[in-house]
Amino acid sequence: MPAKDTAPQDAALKNKVVWITGGGTGIGRAAGQMFGAEGARVALLGRRLEPLEKAAQAIRAAGGEAKAVALDVADRAQVRQVGAALLAEWKRVDILVNNAGLNVGRRRLNVLTGEDWDLVVRVNLTGAFNMVQAVLPAMRAQQDGLLINVASFAGKFPSPLTGTVYNASKHGMVALSHSINLEEWPHNIRATAFCPAEVNTEILAKRPVPVPDEERPRMMQPEDLAHAMRMLALMPGRTCVAEMILVPTYKRKMLPGELE
Repeated sequence: MPAKDTAPQDAALKNKVVWITGGGTGIGRAAGQMFGAEGARVALLGRRLEPLEKAAQAIRAAGGEAKAVALDVADRAQVRQVGAALLAEWKRVDILVNNAGLNVGRRRLNVLTGEDWDLVVRVNLTGAFNMVQAVLPAMRAQQDGLLINVASFAGKFPSPLTGTVYNASKHGMVALSHSINLEEWPHNIRATAFCPAEVNTEILAKRPVPVPDEERPRMMQPEDLAHAMRMLALMPGRTCVAEMILVPTYKRKMLPGELE
């Protein structure tokens, strides 16, 4: 069965159903605002309901349709329950933005604990897999679907900056994306391993060595990544962007301790 083309750009995303994990802040919030502005119906998913509600309200205030749903992507039973409820309400899912992720402070192998390893892998990789399992049956039935798996530059190029377990989990997410493309193309399902380097989000303040405020305006911004996601969503169905790597033009100098 031939892959479907997109509609004209001014209507291509109208009434599409988009699920976004980690949708309350940063990249997920910016993606939700973009898809909402394009006329899509947006489900913002994440562990903290308050920022999700604020993000959904912003979309609705701009004339879009959005809802906030509390969800821990690492909880497979909860993912199944929430996914079934969303499908029952909106009848389909066209795009999944697999954005939920975290890191830990003690990142080097000589200090990384087993508990922290399990936490990061459970959220970043197993959580992504849980969401993929939630959307694939509906996408197969539709014979159409796009998965934007927000991995990281660290998913292609390991760095001490991001640490052992984060690097490993994001490499796994890239491999998951490629595996989806190898197996699901007969159903016109495409996946992109979306690999941004540093982005100006709240998580930078939680690093062992926080990024200085004066550096942040020259970094990539969440809305830049949302713009790239819009391009992916508007690609003709016959074309799969298997990987997208985004880096800031400005190459900031690493601070003492960042790469140690």
